[in-house]
Amino acid sequence: MNETSSTSSPRFGPGRIVHLVLSCAVLGAGVALFLLASLGSDGYSTLISGITLTTGLPFSVVNIGVGVFFVIMAWLRGTRPGLGTVTQPVVVGVTVSLLLGAFEAPDSLPVRIAMLVVAVPVLAVGVAGYLGSGTGAGPAEAAALAWDPPLPFRWSYSVLQGGGALVGWLLGGAVGPGTILVIVLLGPAIDLATRRVPGIVHSPEAAGAVGESR
Repeated sequence: MNETSSTSSPRFGPGRIVHLVLSCAVLGAGVALFLLASLGSDGYSTLISGITLTTGLPFSVVNIGVGVFFVIMAWLRGTRPGLGTVTQPVVVGVTVSLLLGAFEAPDSLPVRIAMLVVAVPVLAVGVAGYLGSGTGAGPAEAAALAWDPPLPFRWSYSVLQGGGALVGWLLGGAVGPGTILVIVLLGPAIDLATRRVPGIVHSPEAAGAVGESR
């Protein structure tokens, strides 16, 4: 494991916490755009939906179970959980709930396509931003980081999303154009945002979590 992606400082100053929360809010906005577009879910969500349909368990229970499994797997690979591991799902969940409550999904297909196209860079900036805070990764990102090296994050994230989409689809989960877009573009977009968007990385140490493993 890359040392910078497996360790993080146990002490977080106010600036780093604000960085984390704001980035997670941006991520939540991207998720809301993605959901409002209604053109397919990401691979991780497809996996959870498929397991939910197969087992009959509540979505929330499956979501927690899969998340814990991914975090433990990543921990065993050297990617330790942290404040961001807990903060990310909470802030993203609240942001998504607020935005979905405030806006209705559009009927116009061109508008939905436009929302999907905008959602990808917003998601990328949100993920890169919260990972850049160096406070720990959520389940999906932690699982991808756990395999970097040998596989660079931009591709390990694509493999994770693709594998989740395939298994979820086989179990009855729905896929769509948005699913393909996430599999193909989101990992490289996160990597690009980490390296190119000014101010997105809180510290040089955090940059190694995504941007230096090539």
